[in-house]
Amino acid sequence: MTKRNNAKYKIDRRLGVNLWGRPKSPFNRRNSKPGQHGVQGQRKKQSDYGNQLFAKQKLKFYYGDLTERQFRNIFKKASNIKGDTSQILIELLERRLDATVYRMKFVPTIFSARQLVNHGHVKVNGKRVNIPSYSVSDGDEISIRDKSKEINLIVESVSSQEREIPEYLEVDVKELKGRFLRAPLIHDVPYPVTMEPNLVIEYYSR
Repeated sequence: MTKRNNAKYKIDRRLGVNLWGRPKSPFNRRNSKPGQHGVQGQRKKQSDYGNQLFAKQKLKFYYGDLTERQFRNIFKKASNIKGDTSQILIELLERRLDATVYRMKFVPTIFSARQLVNHGHVKVNGKRVNIPSYSVSDGDEISIRDKSKEINLIVESVSSQEREIPEYLEVDVKELKGRFLRAPLIHDVPYPVTMEPNLVIEYYSR
């Protein structure tokens, strides 16, 4: 377990949002910053830099255990690809194997998706892949290993009504496999909170 995993709900309170849209988030009951100096309902007006930093933190934390270096490298890769950098950034994040496993509802959180991949429970096109940052291509089949299909975490997550599977994925719930159909547009991605990748681009472009 990482420290960030253990403190994921403190992230909600620090950012002032229910970042993953989970009903158990303490932010639903206490919308103040963690610690003795958190004041409920009071948020200072942000500068342009503050807004950019906030947007970056939201997007980075949403995808779990990404370090600042990893996230910056994803931005650099997006900025080197011709097209809308904001759109490409979201696409690269959603193509991560751990993000895809999470979107397919094989696990309840992005943190458990990373663990599931790390522990070798996930296959891509029939081959085991244990790298969470592995980039999924259009048409790739993502599946759970036969020996792993009875894991309680997976069974409970698939049957949960907490989230819906986005249209850019195709999932066979019974067989615990799915396909990455196409690159999502920003509005296709079911973020529980408003993401502002344009401000993230501004932050790194300063």
